[in-house]
Amino acid sequence: MKKILISLLAALGFMAGAQASSGGIAWDKVPNKTNDLASLQNGAKLFVNYCLNCHSAAFMRFNRLKDIGLTEQQIKDNLLFTTEKVGETMVSAIDPRQAKEWFGANPPDLTVIARSRSAAGQGTGGDYLYTYLRTYYPDDTKASGWNNLAFPNVGMPHALWELQGKRVPLYETVSEHGQEVHVFKGWEQVTPGTLTPAQYDQAVGDLVNYLQWMAEPAQNTRIRVGVWVLLFLSVMTLFTWRLNAAYWKDIK
Repeated sequence: MKKILISLLAALGFMAGAQASSGGIAWDKVPNKTNDLASLQNGAKLFVNYCLNCHSAAFMRFNRLKDIGLTEQQIKDNLLFTTEKVGETMVSAIDPRQAKEWFGANPPDLTVIARSRSAAGQGTGGDYLYTYLRTYYPDDTKASGWNNLAFPNVGMPHALWELQGKRVPLYETVSEHGQEVHVFKGWEQVTPGTLTPAQYDQAVGDLVNYLQWMAEPAQNTRIRVGVWVLLFLSVMTLFTWRLNAAYWKDIK
C-alpha cells in the first residue's frame, strides 16, 4: 500500500502541469480504444521502446500483456528489454541517481498515471496525456531543449520527437479587455518526423490507450460483467413482476 501511495503522489507531480495550463490550451479528446487489441499492442510496444527507458511501471508485470492478445513468446522476443523473466515487473533501466541529476527529479512511475487525476477539470487524465504528448516544441532556453504547451517548463524532453519531427506553435495577437494577448492558433512543421502528423496522432492515441488500460487492466472485464449483470437483473425483474401478478390474481 505504501508503494502504491508513493506512485500516486509521483503521478500527481507529473500531472501538475495540467493545473498550470487551466485557462490555456484545451485538452484534445483521446480516441477511446481500450477494447482494440491492435491499438493496445502498438501502445505497449511504444511504451517499452520510448517510455520504459526512464519511467517504470512497477505494478505491472510483463506477462500481464497476455491479456491484450500477446503470447509469452512474443513478449519475450519483442518487449522484454529490462529483465530476463516474463513474470517480472516493468522496471526502467535508468539509474535513479543519474535521472535526478539529469532531470532534477526521478521520473515518476507510470502504472496509474492515466487515472491519477482528471486534467484540471477539462477532461480525463487520458485527454491530458494525449494533449501533452502532442504539444512539445523546441525551446533553446530549456536544459532539455524542449518545452510543452500543456505542461509549461516541463523537465522531461520530447522522447517521441523522431516520430513527430520538430514543430513550433503559432500565435495570433488579439485584443481582450483593452490588452493585447497571444492566442494559440496552430502549428508549423519545421522538420518532418518518421511519421506523418495523422500517423503520429494515432501512435500517441495507441500509447495513451495502453496507459489507460495499464492503470486498470480489469476495466473491460468489469464493464462486460456489469452489462451482463444488468441484463440479468432486468430479465429477473420481468419474471418477478409476472410471478407476483400471477400469485395475487385471485385475491381481491
